[in-house]
Amino acid sequence: MIKRVGVLTSGGDAPGMNAAIRAIVLTGAAYNIDIIGFRHGFNGLLDDDYQTLLPQHVQNIIQHGGTILKSARCKALHTPEGAKQAAEALQRLQLDALVVIGGDGSFRGALAIAEHYHGQIIGVPGTIDNDVDGTDYTIGFATAIDTALDAIDKIRDTADAFERIFLVELMGRHSGYITLSAGIAGGAEQIICPEFGTLQPDDLKTLIAPVQRAQLLRGKSSYIIVVAENSYPGGTTALAEALSSALGIECRACILGHIQRGGSPVGADRILATKLGAYAIEQLVLGANLMMAGEINQQAVLYPMAQTGAKKKQIDPYLVRWQQTIASD
Repeated sequence: MIKRVGVLTSGGDAPGMNAAIRAIVLTGAAYNIDIIGFRHGFNGLLDDDYQTLLPQHVQNIIQHGGTILKSARCKALHTPEGAKQAAEALQRLQLDALVVIGGDGSFRGALAIAEHYHGQIIGVPGTIDNDVDGTDYTIGFATAIDTALDAIDKIRDTADAFERIFLVELMGRHSGYITLSAGIAGGAEQIICPEFGTLQPDDLKTLIAPVQRAQLLRGKSSYIIVVAENSYPGGTTALAEALSSALGIECRACILGHIQRGGSPVGADRILATKLGAYAIEQLVLGANLMMAGEINQQAVLYPMAQTGAKKKQIDPYLVRWQQTIASD
């Protein structure tokens, strides 16, 4: 019988985490399960920093970004002693299960704890990068795209006014989901992301040729390149300087950074977070362990937590082909 369940948010925050916490607490209350919230990720386990979460604690949080439980990295969990200490905390508090909201790095931490813990563990995918296997989308991805798109649209206005080239850097150094999606939606002339290969100084001609071709066809006009972080040695600012020198046209870099992780979650993220948070509790009651609650083809599914970081999920091959063969010409 599941009577007491812990919950924490770990790693990078993502819009919609609060919606997931809310669903977990409300569903837990419906099953007469006590929900214990740990603050600052796995650190809350090691520091005994927790509180019982009641339905009144999660009123009016669904629209807020961030996480009421706060989040943090936990270096101690990377050691066998830290994982064992976290498991001992769960058992000392008589918790039957733990819900971890985060990405595949957070799930690896959960798996380390599982080696010393006798209860159940289930994951809920919360990361703007959408790079977790076993679910079509992760909580926070849709909001991050909207945030990036809003910035690209505004940059396009000033790029048009000054007829300049702008490089917009987005998060996702290991995954091109945000870069490709926001670039397509924003009508970017070029997209640079990990799946397209690493860009080196000797490869600049592959960027320059389409720009020069566009100038011949359209004359002097705005031109936007959306870039995933860490795609060029020295960063996107260095890339902008290299292009300015090669083309003789002023190129500007705009780095969005952590703005992509903030803000009120859009409807899609609130709905997904509610669905997966509720499903996680229901599946714990049915005995699920070391699984992640995901959504595939609009159906809630369980996926082995140990396989969430296998990187089998790929960005849309059709959009990749279209961007490379049609949009960039």
